Amino acid sequence: MYIYNAILYISSIYNINFNHNLESFCRQTCWQIGGNNVNIFISNSGDVPIYEQITSQIKDMVMRGELKGGDALPSMRALAKDLHISVITTKRAYEELERDGFIHTMVGRGSFIADANMEMMKEEKYRQIEEILTEGVRLAKSSGISCEELQEIIQMVYEED
Repeated sequence: MYIYNAILYISSIYNINFNHNLESFCRQTCWQIGGNNVNIFISNSGDVPIYEQITSQIKDMVMRGELKGGDALPSMRALAKDLHISVITTKRAYEELERDGFIHTMVGRGSFIADANMEMMKEEKYRQIEEILTEGVRLAKSSGISCEELQEIIQMVYEED
């Protein structure tokens, strides 16, 4: 989302028209919840499937408290139309969010953010940390960094913040 906005900003300063090329690899939509703008940004040029991009962004917004229990999500059709993607893709994203307990859907009424389940949110954070650390361990092993050295790096980084 920030890269997209930065490119648009730079293109406006230097009067460069990137919009046609930009639209070919990324899309953004925005909707309002309680007076706050909520943005979803997707990229067609990466390895991450579009439905996963949608689910991860909505999960992150819930985890950061930007979306709260009871907040309405756009309909599957509206989100698909705004992002210029298939309804099947948004349906898959919403199904995954519901399966993971982040949203609940009521037939004829729409999809809503589920009330916060602190245990579920903590588990999601653990899962995200585990993914990042797994990649870090792979990189450390391939670079010849020992477990002890990696632990020192983690300790240093943890204490910096």
